Amino acid sequence: MIRPSPSIPHTLVRTALSAAVVLTALAPPAAVAQAPAGYLEEWTQQFEASARKFVALAEAMPAGTYDWRPAEGVASVAEVFMHIARYNYYYPDTSLDVDPPAGMDYDALQGVVNDKAAVVPILAESMDHVRRVVREMGEADLQSTTRLYGRDVGEYAVLLQLLTHMNEHLGQSIAYARSNGVTPPWSG
Repeated sequence: MIRPSPSIPHTLVRTALSAAVVLTALAPPAAVAQAPAGYLEEWTQQFEASARKFVALAEAMPAGTYDWRPAEGVASVAEVFMHIARYNYYYPDTSLDVDPPAGMDYDALQGVVNDKAAVVPILAESMDHVRRVVREMGEADLQSTTRLYGRDVGEYAVLLQLLTHMNEHLGQSIAYARSNGVTPPWSG
């Protein structure tokens, strides 16, 4: 609690605190961080490496493992692949204002499709969708402000979130593959 000094009148302290609150409320929002120069090129290289691994792993997993899950209540192999496909449409749609392709109901992907013959093309097409979105972006677009999980961020942060999310589940999928005796194709 702030107590007025005997030499400072109580009303002066109250007035100063009120002014500070008003000025804080009226202050412009903090500037959103900017993407560094060359971000899009670096991001694309990282995305391509991860996207190729994800699709290669989906192709390498035997069809009979697509319903495998490490424990009750944990996502299956197919559910993880469809989760990634869903978010490859979700992030551009909700944070970059890029509609999914006509007829794509990305909310319907999770937990419904678990047949390898259907999953692999859906996953691969979701990667192609991200490629198209990014190809149409320029360095200036990355600096535009958008919303992501309730925060104001630069559009570059949406791409970073997409890649981070994908890589988190790539690690999960590698563990799933090894648990099923599948060596990731790129690791020999």
